[in-house]
Amino acid sequence: MRIATWNVNSVRSRLERVLAWTERERPDVLCLQEIKTTDDLFPLEPFTELGYRAEVFGQKTYNGVALLSLKPVTKVARNLPDDEPGAPSRLIAGTVGRVRIVNVYVPNGQSPESDKFVYKLAWLARLRDFLEATASPSDPLILLGDFNIAPEERDVRYIEQWRGGIHFHPKEHKALAADCDSGRPDACASLDDESHVCQLSVPTAFDASVKQTASIVRYEVVGQHPRDSVPVAGEHLCLISLSRLVCGIIELARSMAR
Repeated sequence: MRIATWNVNSVRSRLERVLAWTERERPDVLCLQEIKTTDDLFPLEPFTELGYRAEVFGQKTYNGVALLSLKPVTKVARNLPDDEPGAPSRLIAGTVGRVRIVNVYVPNGQSPESDKFVYKLAWLARLRDFLEATASPSDPLILLGDFNIAPEERDVRYIEQWRGGIHFHPKEHKALAADCDSGRPDACASLDDESHVCQLSVPTAFDASVKQTASIVRYEVVGQHPRDSVPVAGEHLCLISLSRLVCGIIELARSMAR
């Protein structure tokens, strides 16, 4: 199974690019963040023509997530269980085969001194509770999306400008680590630079400045597999958080996807 994650920053504005990439790469599952459109205005038809089913959780102007799959999606959940009606559309989860996929757009947080930062940490804590309550230890879990957090120095271009600030704050790192560990021992570890487990592809026609400043955050989520017996490259569960307009592809072994 090939699973892609992409913060598209308005699916309608970038529809031509997204469709071209999707038709070329044909991921089994495509997870989108910041679709920035309501459910009724989501461009469903062109994706249907490519063979995709769509589960959409949209919002006017801001946020919004979607899960598109070549196979049926079951057990769909939208937002965290304790979210108030009308809360920002930040999470959509569904099961494809045996694989549980949780697609998130984590709050930005604005600055460590702001109330929005407090809200971000609380949202991540509630995400941890959701994963612990709903994830099955016997089935693969993919947690992916735009986390608005860079956990390691190598994940940002100018570390001294980021250190201790929004997206690179110790409290964010602690919260994200807790989410990675939810219900899955030894679940989160950075991929080595030479690893080919997660194949990342960057769509063409990027603005040069975006390429230079983009932060790609890579994780390896090994679920119930002890680290010393992790399968060969291509058979890992992976969690990838990507900056805006960067797309990642997750290669999932057939044995886990059945």
